Amino acid sequence: MPDFRKTARRLLLSVVFPALAACTAPERGVWQQQLFAFGTLIDISLYDVDETRARAAVQAVDEMYQRQHHDWHAWQQGQLTDLNNAISANRSLATDLSIVTLIRLGQKFEAGSDGLFNPAIGGLLDLWGFQQDDGPQGPPPSAASIQEWLDSAPSSLQLDIDGQMVSSRNPAVDLDLGGFAKGYSVGKAVDLLEQRGIHNLVVNAGGDLCVRGKHGSRPWRIGIRNPLGPGILASIELQGSICAFTSGNYERYFDYQGRRYHHILDPRTGYPASGSASVTVLAEDPALADAAATALFVAGPGQWPGIAAAMHIRDVLLIDEQGNAWITPELEQRIHFEREPRQLTIVSPVSPGGQLH
Repeated sequence: MPDFRKTARRLLLSVVFPALAACTAPERGVWQQQLFAFGTLIDISLYDVDETRARAAVQAVDEMYQRQHHDWHAWQQGQLTDLNNAISANRSLATDLSIVTLIRLGQKFEAGSDGLFNPAIGGLLDLWGFQQDDGPQGPPPSAASIQEWLDSAPSSLQLDIDGQMVSSRNPAVDLDLGGFAKGYSVGKAVDLLEQRGIHNLVVNAGGDLCVRGKHGSRPWRIGIRNPLGPGILASIELQGSICAFTSGNYERYFDYQGRRYHHILDPRTGYPASGSASVTVLAEDPALADAAATALFVAGPGQWPGIAAAMHIRDVLLIDEQGNAWITPELEQRIHFEREPRQLTIVSPVSPGGQLH
């Protein structure tokens, strides 16, 4: 799983209230605590909950996160690396049920995105140097090595699952679940909190977040980062059951000989995707929102409406590399731009056949 420590320093989305300390006593009804998992800071905000119940609930979330961090890590030894090693050796392996669940989800997202979201590109991420704690320094991989990876054509759809037994007919399949496991995990954290009777909350994992309920009598208010400069680009009020996830070209990257290379790789070319600066997706399902943000970023300004329709995503904000904004109609009615984009275009998610979803 990618190291999200740089993401924690470049928050994509943020809840707009005072910065959280490691643990903050209730202020105007909000109890806040900060955890660290998956290499990122996780801010949990609970409304109108007594401290004893809040501490116990957050402790349960923290224990879950630590298990997941160990089991799902893409390069530190755990359940996922054991599975990748077995696939590379043409062996079947019985793996953890949570990884089986994630594989099935990843296959669904890959099929729905026409392959733009591919959780089997761990080998390509490693080739670029993104599967290491400190991040790559350059130079970029050679064109020949990228072509070799492309020729191997790894896909999560090449995985066969029988109960908890997983195998692949392609030894080049190398799973990296970082493109949506954080979203799935945020959803599980929300489930744990709701099971404990807490229904007004925010779980914010390095800027990607889910909200439930309200902040007292008002919605939760979040900010969307400006991908091309400092500060907040836009804000939006959320309430009920909704999640907001962003993919941006400023999250993890390296500069080499005057050129920047970011970590969102296009499985069709083997190179960092071009055209998009950031994509924010709102959806009730956090794993879907996480995967869709990546897929739509790769799709870029010209192709994203069809992919959004295929993935059943209605709320999208895409900022291209020139600072132009592309937004879906429903989201445009709810968002407030703190600074005006260079140009604003309202686009509906439409399938290739022209059917509005």
